[in-house]
Amino acid sequence: MAKQRRLKGRPVDGILLLDKPVGLTSNAALQQVKRLYNAQKAGHTGNLDPLASGLLPICFGEATKMSAFLLDADKEYIGTCKLGVRTSSADAEGEVIETRAVPVLTRSRVEEVLESFLGDITQIPPMHSALKVQGQPLYKLAHQGIEVERQPRQVTIHALELLRLDGEELEIRVHCSKGTYIRTLAEDIGEALGCGAHLSALRRTLAGPFHLEDAVTLEEIQTALADGDAAVDALLLPMEEALADWPAVRLSENAAYYLGQGQAVMVPQAPTRGWVRLFNEGQRFLGVGNILDDGRVAPKRLVHQR
Repeated sequence: MAKQRRLKGRPVDGILLLDKPVGLTSNAALQQVKRLYNAQKAGHTGNLDPLASGLLPICFGEATKMSAFLLDADKEYIGTCKLGVRTSSADAEGEVIETRAVPVLTRSRVEEVLESFLGDITQIPPMHSALKVQGQPLYKLAHQGIEVERQPRQVTIHALELLRLDGEELEIRVHCSKGTYIRTLAEDIGEALGCGAHLSALRRTLAGPFHLEDAVTLEEIQTALADGDAAVDALLLPMEEALADWPAVRLSENAAYYLGQGQAVMVPQAPTRGWVRLFNEGQRFLGVGNILDDGRVAPKRLVHQR
């Protein structure tokens, strides 16, 4: 019988809201945070390009079981579009491939164009993205000069607001569904304005229920670490906060036991459908479940309490 691999580091559970700086990949930021916490297990909840900064929720330990739900959540960004210049990557890292004159633009004209992107739209993923085709990330193929056909995908733009119009720059706030490429949106906005554009800066301000103003920097984590593990652990949010907008179902001790054995249970006054957060009588978070057609609550992802 194979021995179970022993994890290095200490057991840490919870969610850290990191304000990722420009210049780091999401994975590099994750590894730095994991080292600072000396944590056994951690994962982030959605890539931010090195050029982008802002909110990057990092899940530790049992909270990694909530990662998939955060990946599916809506996001909000503030982006700067440089008009009149198209690049190979649709952002500031790419080579300039076209320049065009920028027409005189009024705020009302730009807002009219932005309004045309609201709702469900179709995007073609950029070659410079982490999306995989036959197991290969597109950006690796792009760096080899290889371009492959990408399937269009539907995303939803819930809100698109003009924050600033300054000559050849626009600053926009975008509230969108998962999988939205803001650089592609910036490029398409530029085309609609007749001059082309690329994304010159990006900051994520919202991910699911989490807000950037509640995030901490790498420097703040390092400062807290000087006061010991308890100080950095105090920066963590409970894992159930990832699903704060889901209904809560409280189980009797008997129902919680059977649920822990993988069985669906009846719960009086439970919601009639959908995903729910599960708690025991002592308000301890048990995990997430789904309401079956017959009204029982089925366990879907349960968490281990240390």
